[in-house]
Amino acid sequence: MRIAVGGIHTECSTYSPVLMTVDDFRVLRGQELLASDYFGFLKADGVEHLPLLHARAVPGGPVFRVAYEAFKTEFLDRLKAVLPVEGLYLAMHGAMNVEGMDDAEGDWIAAARSVVGPDCVIAASYDLHGNVSQRIVDQLDIFAAYRTAPHIDVRETMVRAWSLLVDALTSGIRPGIAWAPVPVLWPGERTSTEDEPAKSLYGALLAIGRREAILDANLMIGYVWADEPRATACAVVTATDKRAALTAAEEIALSYWNARDDFVFGTVTGPLDAMLDIAATASTAPLVLADSADNPTGGGVGDRADVLKALMARGFEGVLVAGITDPPAVAACFAAGKGATIALDVGAALDQSSSAVCIEAEVILLDDPGPEAERQAVISTAGLVVVLAARRRPYHAIADFTRLGLDPKSVRMLVVKSGYLSPELAPIANPNLMALTDGVVNQDIESLVSNRRARPTFPFDRNFDYAPRARLSTRWQD
Repeated sequence: MRIAVGGIHTECSTYSPVLMTVDDFRVLRGQELLASDYFGFLKADGVEHLPLLHARAVPGGPVFRVAYEAFKTEFLDRLKAVLPVEGLYLAMHGAMNVEGMDDAEGDWIAAARSVVGPDCVIAASYDLHGNVSQRIVDQLDIFAAYRTAPHIDVRETMVRAWSLLVDALTSGIRPGIAWAPVPVLWPGERTSTEDEPAKSLYGALLAIGRREAILDANLMIGYVWADEPRATACAVVTATDKRAALTAAEEIALSYWNARDDFVFGTVTGPLDAMLDIAATASTAPLVLADSADNPTGGGVGDRADVLKALMARGFEGVLVAGITDPPAVAACFAAGKGATIALDVGAALDQSSSAVCIEAEVILLDDPGPEAERQAVISTAGLVVVLAARRRPYHAIADFTRLGLDPKSVRMLVVKSGYLSPELAPIANPNLMALTDGVVNQDIESLVSNRRARPTFPFDRNFDYAPRARLSTRWQD
């Protein structure tokens, strides 16, 4: 069996003015894709693996059209070069936005389908915060999405999609997809699968997936910071029986709709000042404070210094702030050298809608892995330690800190740009607080500008009725 592998994976806030370029993506091409840990499971017997291109980026603003078209063209050229193929596996996210385009994944997958033809079986894996459309469903035979948030089942989900593809080609039984949109759109921070009601809703998917003829059952939360028509929750089911698929999709959709009023933040949450009031009197450590609206892993810019400014104004000490994206500040630190004391304007380097903080700081560490875009600087100012990054990036893994000689467990308070905490930071939080800050992934979703979002959608609209109506892929209707 000849199976091609590739895709594009990112998440884009349409409220961000900072568009993504080719340089924002980490790209695997050809054999380096198969050699990567990310695709290390591609070892099925009897399968000739045909690696194409996979582009992956930290979430951000919309992707420049020219960047997207460059990736798509290369992907399609590589796909054409390996034809014929019996199967195609696409590792996607689902919430990519491209300037001037409503349904980027739909465009990518439809283009791939036009190359491989109608007889090829196509499987896709998605983030549960991806947005689905009829165009996407109509091109696919197999769909599998994450079932955890924070995402601890990424590899497991990719294996599910891949295994279903191999099984379909081996057995000769072509599955199909049914889906049911749900007019509900909550942020991930209110729908973590570690908290109710999402915990139980996602737990129920396992039982549904064990039903006869059902191969995979999914509940998509969707991505709220994309003001586009396809942004919505939905149920997506892969099966070998149409009636079973439609029934399961409508059951999952209705379960989410019925729970729509029950979703709350899973941790102590409130305005920044209120969270700092709690932090000021906390007797435990390390307290972890999440700057939620500037979270790079949710599409935030990552360059806001609002929390740093508030910490300094209130005289906090013993705090580690990781990190703030500011290429000019990093460059100034490298020019001055380790041990230098310099004046810096920190923040608002990429998005000028916020304001910089003017500080005097000592450069205590410089990290230079090679490319200037990967540089980091650690500075000390007014009793605070701040990590500056030349590239937009999160600090959600312990290794992010140990690389810089920092121990997040030893500080009084750790500030990270995050929503719900990553699996590595959550266990050390004592306690965890989430600040409802300003930024392009603001948690005040009901105030978001919704010029193109489908209406009615809860919670933007509240007084309307809904009954799920599942739809089949057009491929399955033939």
